[in-house]
Amino acid sequence: MTHKESPLHKESALNKKDTSWSGRFNEPVAELVKKYTASVGFDQRLAVFDIQGSIAHSQMLGAQKIISLDDVKAIEAGLAEILQEIEAGQFEWLLDLEDVHLNIEKRLTDKIGDAGKRLHTGRSRNDQVATDVRLWLRATTDQVSAGLTKLQLSLLDLAETHFDTVMPGFTHLQVAQPVTFGHHLMAYVEMLKRDVARFVDCRKRINRLPLGAAALAGTSYPIDREMVAKTLGFDGVCENSLDAVSDRDFAIEFTFAASLVMTHLSRLSEELILWSSPRFAFIDIADRFCTGSSIMPQKKNPDVPELVRGKTGRVYGHLTALLTLMKGQPLAYNKDNQEDKEPLFDTADTLLVTLEIYADMMRGITVNKENMRQAASEGFATATDLADYLAKKGMPFRDAHEVVALAVRYAVDKNVELSDLPLATLQQFVPEISDDVYAVLTLEGSLNSRNHIGGTAPAQVQAAIARVRTAMK
Repeated sequence: MTHKESPLHKESALNKKDTSWSGRFNEPVAELVKKYTASVGFDQRLAVFDIQGSIAHSQMLGAQKIISLDDVKAIEAGLAEILQEIEAGQFEWLLDLEDVHLNIEKRLTDKIGDAGKRLHTGRSRNDQVATDVRLWLRATTDQVSAGLTKLQLSLLDLAETHFDTVMPGFTHLQVAQPVTFGHHLMAYVEMLKRDVARFVDCRKRINRLPLGAAALAGTSYPIDREMVAKTLGFDGVCENSLDAVSDRDFAIEFTFAASLVMTHLSRLSEELILWSSPRFAFIDIADRFCTGSSIMPQKKNPDVPELVRGKTGRVYGHLTALLTLMKGQPLAYNKDNQEDKEPLFDTADTLLVTLEIYADMMRGITVNKENMRQAASEGFATATDLADYLAKKGMPFRDAHEVVALAVRYAVDKNVELSDLPLATLQQFVPEISDDVYAVLTLEGSLNSRNHIGGTAPAQVQAAIARVRTAMK
């Protein structure tokens, strides 16, 4: 029997066209298993980053004389052609080749022969995929930060227009004290500032290079990991090979930060939904962000805020999935980690489109100032101002609180606001009250009295807007 006819050769040839590891096996992978274990259907979006990492890796191999410079040139030229095919939609993704890495490697080998086979020297798919995901996530994090900034600017512009527009502030969804609409919007700007800071900080931990850890223990080749890190723009390398290939903290952290953004937008969505209801009628959302009813012709439904509220749960689910994915894994890499990509990809996709549509939607908000003001004038929103007034005249605040509570009860019985009570009536509660009390009981008086950093006085709202704009430059 010749070597070509040997069973060993036949078994190897049976699978070699499909995989990079088939010489170990006596039968091909079952078709159902191929479908079950393949990731090429979703990880092909890593292709650009896989090529970037491969080029940097080949350049390092050449510089270290691990492969020849002719091989490096052939690899670079072949990968450039493959990138063009991918970008033109002409690349054929094969399920038999399991993932983005093997698809590209097989195509490269078809193009340039043995030089393509040398590309994988000194690395494993374990550190390769970890590098690709970090490269992709780093770019995605930058997109998220830009989206957050764009939304902040939309909120700032709306807040600046309504820095002195009076509305009721709520606690327990009950009228509490007067605020301005601009001040209310600036609360969300503050939330987004923290979100931006979280993504900036998260990016630092994303931006470490795993490549060079190989399968789990490093490699015996004289590689230069720092060279690859510098080429790819990483801040440094992952310093433990076991951790480098198995770590997915960065993906979990990104998804957590995304979950908090969605939390903030879900809260704002809830308010937009309430405010656009006829019971509030504080705002109108532009028609392009709403839909009608198939049966009720009068309806204008705030679909976008409702979907944001719903998609928040979707992102929470991805965070839970990633945490659960990692909680029971021993070191180092396990196939479980293939399941990190779809939750991560969908989190990023959901967050990016939400930020984009929200930034546009906030520019399409119309405010009904009269309804906001009328709502602020009801519900005894200036009761605390009356208590403060009495305290400033020397009455202990707790006593002033009790006196005003009695005055509110009286006003409720009479179906009037505190500012509608005659001076003589107010003096029945506290004789020291004088005419200047009515300045305190006005909405503008209440707003202007809170003239300190973080307060709702219109001047402070303008100052807060200016500070944020300056910081964003």
